[in-house]
Amino acid sequence: MGGMPRPGPWRHARRGDAWPSVRTYSASKGCPGWSAHADPRAPLVTVATSADVGVNHLGAGTAVGVFVFVVVIVCVFGGVHYYLWRRLVRDVSARGSRYRRVGTGLAVLLPVLAVAAQLVGRSGLPFTVQRIIAWPGYLWFAVLVYLLLTLLALEPLRPLARRLLRRRDGARSGEAQEAVPAVAPERVTVPEGAGRDGGEHPPATPPAPASAATPDPAPPPAPPSRRLFVARAAAATAGVVAAGTVGYGTYSVLGIGPRLKRVTVPLAKLPRGAHGYRIAVVSDIHLGPILGRAHTQRIVDVINRVNADAVAIVGDLVDGSVADLGADAEPLAGLRSRDGAYFVTGNHEYYTGHREWVEYVRELGVRPLENERLELPAFDLAGVNDVAGEDYGDGPDFAAALKDRDPKRASVLLAHQPVLIHEAVEHGVDLQLSGHTHGGQMWPGTYLAALANPTLAGLDRYKDTQLYVTRGAGTWGPPVRVGAEPDITVVELAASA
Repeated sequence: MGGMPRPGPWRHARRGDAWPSVRTYSASKGCPGWSAHADPRAPLVTVATSADVGVNHLGAGTAVGVFVFVVVIVCVFGGVHYYLWRRLVRDVSARGSRYRRVGTGLAVLLPVLAVAAQLVGRSGLPFTVQRIIAWPGYLWFAVLVYLLLTLLALEPLRPLARRLLRRRDGARSGEAQEAVPAVAPERVTVPEGAGRDGGEHPPATPPAPASAATPDPAPPPAPPSRRLFVARAAAATAGVVAAGTVGYGTYSVLGIGPRLKRVTVPLAKLPRGAHGYRIAVVSDIHLGPILGRAHTQRIVDVINRVNADAVAIVGDLVDGSVADLGADAEPLAGLRSRDGAYFVTGNHEYYTGHREWVEYVRELGVRPLENERLELPAFDLAGVNDVAGEDYGDGPDFAAALKDRDPKRASVLLAHQPVLIHEAVEHGVDLQLSGHTHGGQMWPGTYLAALANPTLAGLDRYKDTQLYVTRGAGTWGPPVRVGAEPDITVVELAASA
């Protein structure tokens, strides 16, 4: 997922290894220099989700630009945590209290762990240490998102709640005053005849001051306890919402796992004899510090139960090296299908040693398609490398992958990123199978991902080319999905009448 590839023509890959049981096409070309992309329909800038945001290229940016970018990110991240500390710690506790001390410590520790979780994968630290840091760091990032959203949503309600409490207290105060019985005035007995004919009058009782007799109708200012009650209620609400949302999203990934989906795709060029051909499509498995061997085995078990004709793994298999994750990927050797399993690279393979992984999945019996095509009995199956490979001289090469093919045969293309659909249209591809987006992974990241990709998830059509995008079976970053359930899709090809 993620990444912002530099615009320019595709760099061409090395020749793919021959596959003994099929007829393979490939080509090898030089690496042209960068130039402006000429097709305005296909911008090569993509942002997959709120959980997979990164900048791979800063173009011609200088060291000053990098410094400014880092400062802005640090300020935003620090500002968010200050806001959370203020609302969740300072506003609800007394100075010097144990809650204040613990909360302040966590407000410092948790953002450090969140940043460390992003960086530890390339740090060279032992993989066990990476796992220890990744769990709290990534989970805190997810909790942070929903704490922030809930607190911001409650901000307009805070003064309203205080006003309602003030009115309630004022009404109770008025009722209490009405309930106090009136005191009868003291009767003064004047002796008969007193005050007459110049007699002395008893001294008159001075009237009570008007201010003492008449209560002030204006309500008093809100006492600190009222403000504290509202602050604590808002903090508790945010905590419950964030914990519940992240808990459900984590269970969706680790407990329930990827859901099996089925979609039928009619292809005009598909022969009648291939009607009902089924391809099990899985993407974005993301083996790493959190998702490991059990995750892989569960995916293999789901795929094997459907008895597919072919299996397509369309990128982002791993977030780590073969040395750390090779054993976690081993269950892929157990994939079963009539015409085999196939793999294309995603952007994350290039962050962690793509050549090692291409060779390793080949050893597991999964066929890499590196800018090449093979002829299955009913259609052509092709695969292109991910656009992230351009920095390694190993980017997508449609000319190599689709060279000299018979245009009368149906063609299915494996390409990790949906943004390549525009190139697929130009080369007459009938169906492109992609992943990369995670469906946004965590709401409201779904809206950002939808803006950055031509199709967020599901089946779509671009001229004569259809595009199917799976939400993927794993997660990047937090093992949490909200509003974007993980899936494995059985794509059933249908011959048109």
